Amino acid sequence: MTTNELLLTLSINLKKQRNRQKWTQAELAEKANISINFLSDIETSKKWPSPATLVKLAGVFGIEVYELLKPEYVLADNFPELIEKYKEDIYLAVTEVHNERASKPEKKQ
Repeated sequence: MTTNELLLTLSINLKKQRNRQKWTQAELAEKANISINFLSDIETSKKWPSPATLVKLAGVFGIEVYELLKPEYVLADNFPELIEKYKEDIYLAVTEVHNERASKPEKKQ
């Protein structure tokens, strides 16, 4: 992942968290003790917040910092439900891969 992609991910996740709370930028900026302009710059991928500001923002939402930096495609919010829904398919796929590997002779180095 490039720096720009990570900045975009932060932007998307920050807006998503703010919208879940139904907060305006002004409300979040006040809660995090940052300026509205700076928050806007973060949400539009123009500026990086400092590590301390990331901690403040995550704290306001009651989440860990990594959740603001985690690409959505890595773990969807409904990941546990997806696992439950597809657990049999996942088990069969993992078993198949395991059996294929177990049946191949080991390579000598």
